[in-house]
Amino acid sequence: MPPQPSEHEKEKIERLRRAMYSRSLSDKLKDKERRELGQEVPIVGEEFVEPQAQVAGMRVAPRAIGFARTALWWLLGGAVVFFIGAVGFFSYYFLLGGGSLAASPGNIAIAISGPPQIAGSAPTELQIVVANRNKVALELADLIITYPEGTRSPTDFATDLQSQRISLGTIEAGGTRQGTVSAVFAGNEGEHADIKVELEYRIGGSSAIFAASSNYSVTFSSSPISLAVSGNNETISGQPVEMNLSIASNAEAPVKDVLVSAQYPFGFKLSSASPAPVDTTSAQSSSWKIGDLLPGQKRAITVRGTLSGEQGDDRVFHFAAGTRRDSNATSTAIETSLASNTFKIAISKPFLGLAVSVGGATGPNAIVGPGENVVVSVAWQNNLSTAITDAVIVAKLSGVPIDGTTVHTTDGFYRSNDDIVLWDKTTSGGALANLPPGAKGKVGFSFQMPRSDVLKDIVNPRLNISINAAGKRKSQTGVPENLQATANQRITVASDLTLEARGLYYSNPFGSVGPMPPKAGTETTYAIVFTVTNTTNKITGATVTGHLPPSVRWVGIYSPASEKLTFNQNDGTVTWDLGEVATGVGLGGSAPRQAAVAIGFTPSTSQIGQEAQLLQQITLTGTDAATGASVERTVKPVTTNISGDPGFSAAYSTVTK
Repeated sequence: MPPQPSEHEKEKIERLRRAMYSRSLSDKLKDKERRELGQEVPIVGEEFVEPQAQVAGMRVAPRAIGFARTALWWLLGGAVVFFIGAVGFFSYYFLLGGGSLAASPGNIAIAISGPPQIAGSAPTELQIVVANRNKVALELADLIITYPEGTRSPTDFATDLQSQRISLGTIEAGGTRQGTVSAVFAGNEGEHADIKVELEYRIGGSSAIFAASSNYSVTFSSSPISLAVSGNNETISGQPVEMNLSIASNAEAPVKDVLVSAQYPFGFKLSSASPAPVDTTSAQSSSWKIGDLLPGQKRAITVRGTLSGEQGDDRVFHFAAGTRRDSNATSTAIETSLASNTFKIAISKPFLGLAVSVGGATGPNAIVGPGENVVVSVAWQNNLSTAITDAVIVAKLSGVPIDGTTVHTTDGFYRSNDDIVLWDKTTSGGALANLPPGAKGKVGFSFQMPRSDVLKDIVNPRLNISINAAGKRKSQTGVPENLQATANQRITVASDLTLEARGLYYSNPFGSVGPMPPKAGTETTYAIVFTVTNTTNKITGATVTGHLPPSVRWVGIYSPASEKLTFNQNDGTVTWDLGEVATGVGLGGSAPRQAAVAIGFTPSTSQIGQEAQLLQQITLTGTDAATGASVERTVKPVTTNISGDPGFSAAYSTVTK
């Protein structure tokens, strides 16, 4: 059986076949060299391949080996970088840096020993040892000690000790120098302070100055001055508060030129202080000059004021005591703080809630008219979790004068000499002797507001009612034992604005035409005169309007010409624009505001025997500038019964045939 062609030969034959039948490749085939028949080219075929045992598949190196190789390369690279860096560092150190110095600061030891805690204002000693471990001497060595702010000389407390320089001369190789320094340190209890000790020196053959340094930290166990603040930690908005400051010396020697400062929180208003502050340029701060404090001496400062804010707010006061470098300086700013303290006051709900109503209406501003009877009611409630004893409620009247004979109260007492209405356990039948937690109640009084003739000379009259309540509760830490609560009510008296409208025939300033009494079918002319008066408050935007009936016409004449009067033909409205009406117009001999218009009346037969209307729906409107309230006055229609006209008879008031 002839041998079968190998796979390789089959592939070559297949490629040749494809090329022969390809249009693009057939022309590119080259002729092969022909061989003589019988020449055989030995081909090693698969028949010579001996069967072999199947070789197991090769395994790829695990990924961990690849990571290990990568890490090894990075480690090798890092070692090279470290080696180069080390060579560079030591080259710099020994050629240019400290290693090149004959006396390196690293070979100089500065040891500082002293108490870890010191008492402010007490002299403190520190022992300093300097050791030269270099192989050369340190020449012109100076020890420089820098003290914290506020340090004073132990020999003169008035002298500020900021730094100290001590000459040590030459310190030989391997030599030491030691000594003791003393100072009076200042600081608040618990604060830390650092003392810096520095050695400056030169070496032979060089003019350069080198330095080695060391720090020493201390803690203040006590302050030379103590500052304590006492007072109530709780108040209500608007209630007076008082704080007491106590400044005491803990020092063994006098503390010179002591200053005290106070920083007030938002909402606090200083009313007084004892002693008075020396610096009051800012409403939110105060300063006092205490002067020198002897050992054990105490000084006191009392601060009074009012604190305003929302319920639940906390207000923090900051107080400080200290000194300044120059006692002759004009500034009162503390440069060295020796003591500080804060005091927090919480704004709480009023112990006794007070609610005032006027005529049954609540609000900070009530409006009443002249001569009106005013009813004031004061509702109270105990807001504390404890009982209130011996409660007292006082209402103080101020402003416009009130006739004491018109003041009435059923459960209180009116004291006319100072216009006070008072309620306590004696006037209330014991109701205010003990108020349990959450207890509620009400007291009240009434009075008559003065009439317009009494108020005519008072501009923008107002009545202020100040309600004050007081009581007691069992003493608790940080809260007031004697309690206070306040409420205010303002009553503004509305201006007594008046309007009068009347008809004139016999006194008609424009002259009258037509029969009197008026006759059906015949026109009779009249004048309508408006008169406006005002008492206590200015009226703005004042306007008078009226409507002409169908039987009345607008003649088109009015007086005075300075006033603004108009007529609307569409709806028959007469308008007088007064603008501003001043106070006191028409009172005390002053002229009122007046305007007159001419009209013509032609009665209808249906009006015979009747009093006919000449002007109707007459209204005055405006705004009270003092109260902001709208004012409206309405008067009766003007009819043919013009009784206010001199010479007029009531018999002429009806229309005739």
